[in-house]
Amino acid sequence: MHKLRKYALGSLVCGAMFLSLNATGQQLPKQAPDPPKNWHTLDLKTDGFYGISLKQAYLFIKGKKSKTVIVTTIDSGIDTSQTDLKSILWVNPKEIPNNGIDDDKDGFVDDVHGWDFLGGKGGKVDFTETTEEVRQYHKLKGKYATITTAPAGQEKEFAFWQKVKTNYDSTMSKSQAEVKDLTMEVNVLSATNYYIKRELKLQSDQTFTLADLGKIKTANDTINQSKTVWESVFSQIGDDTNNAKVLKDLTEYFAKQNNNITPDLDARARIVGDDPDVNDGKPYGNNVLKNPDASHGTGVAGLIGAVRNNGYGIDGVADNVRIMSIKAVPNGDEYDKDVANAIRFAVDHGAQIINMSFGKKISPHKEWVDDAFKYAAAKDVLLVMASGNDNQDVDAKPEFPNDTYLDGSTTDNVINVGASGPKPDTSLAASFSNYGKIHVDVFAPGVKVTSIDTDAEFNTADGTSFSSPIVAGIAALCLEYYPSLSAKQLKQVILESATPIVGKMVNKPGTKEKVDFASLSKTGGIVNAYKALEIASKMKGERK
Repeated sequence: MHKLRKYALGSLVCGAMFLSLNATGQQLPKQAPDPPKNWHTLDLKTDGFYGISLKQAYLFIKGKKSKTVIVTTIDSGIDTSQTDLKSILWVNPKEIPNNGIDDDKDGFVDDVHGWDFLGGKGGKVDFTETTEEVRQYHKLKGKYATITTAPAGQEKEFAFWQKVKTNYDSTMSKSQAEVKDLTMEVNVLSATNYYIKRELKLQSDQTFTLADLGKIKTANDTINQSKTVWESVFSQIGDDTNNAKVLKDLTEYFAKQNNNITPDLDARARIVGDDPDVNDGKPYGNNVLKNPDASHGTGVAGLIGAVRNNGYGIDGVADNVRIMSIKAVPNGDEYDKDVANAIRFAVDHGAQIINMSFGKKISPHKEWVDDAFKYAAAKDVLLVMASGNDNQDVDAKPEFPNDTYLDGSTTDNVINVGASGPKPDTSLAASFSNYGKIHVDVFAPGVKVTSIDTDAEFNTADGTSFSSPIVAGIAALCLEYYPSLSAKQLKQVILESATPIVGKMVNKPGTKEKVDFASLSKTGGIVNAYKALEIASKMKGERK
């Protein structure tokens, strides 16, 4: 899955570790100052940051009445008690909460705020998975690992196996290297964490921040080395995090990589109890939306519609939405079955916009997802999705899901989003972002973007996972105030708002090669909420 990048914590820890433990006495290169926490909402002309001009957008619609829009996040879950979200959660009007009865007869019991397609009996959730190529490799290796040509009649499956094997080998090479490095890094952070907490006289459940490190005054070399490690990590990630958050993110990433090497291939059957290769329409899952990996989904939801002007957390892009949460994304790759069923659930329960901040390299049941995309199109629902964080050209190397269907057709209700940075310099295209003149539609802020979290007021991270909900939020804002716009028109509004940035030479993601920013997406531009509303106001709506 894409998920948020978390600033490549392993490499940060590694740099900090060698700085401290080798006792060189030299500081890491000074990092550029962090942009404001709300930089993604700012305006280039008035503020100097390449945000979405949200203040100007709200001035444009001042005094106008809005209509509530239902936005679904297909993600890792959500913190339903989060102060910035609990009042804007979608509530199933036909379901009586927690009575153990399927009141609305839709097959889902107590689906009050959404549904968890990775859930099982007893409230259990399959939240740690492996990548799709690992799952498919182990499924097919007994049949094809020892042969080099396709058996008669099995040419299609053998070609799929070859693609799986190529991706599997690449994934395993990366995961093995990561686990080797991360084992040492997790140990270093755990040890230095212990020394810092002891020096600060903190209890086991208390945390420390960069500011707390400034309180440490000692001649003890071990404490000072530990302090240097954490100062380096905090300074590069951002001063709004704490030690517990860093350790959680690092160990979660470690678990993901380790699960590729030693995958638990029985977790799905053991917890969910279904067959992910059989999509027979039978309901499965549970209604548990808050779980150990709900941070990602909570941040995504916050960017779309976190309560505005309440003095807490952040202000969401849209001011009158209801968030329907569907969990279909584990710490690992999502299943095609869950994605298809999540889209259908959302559409059937009134979603008008669906955000999908996930993706993978292999899609064994793409036809199921294609059909769900087409179903959303037929019901006039807009799909907004992250392009991915592999700094690759998705025109040449596609990610899944996508809107190029197996039959060669496409629909006009899908927006694919790349990630941009805060300043109009060579780093305007995020170094990690996927791109593509054909298949990536627009760019949106995705570098050091701040949202809310499950266990802290803020979460700042990199990723197209954050770019996508910013776009979904703009689409929702337009639909609130211009409710007759169709999904096709909303896409048109978003794309036209992204004025092509022609002639701006930037680093091609993942390289130092200079390319024209306009060559990296279909529009060649960055979304703008003010321009989107201006364009929407002049359209004659087509929504039926």
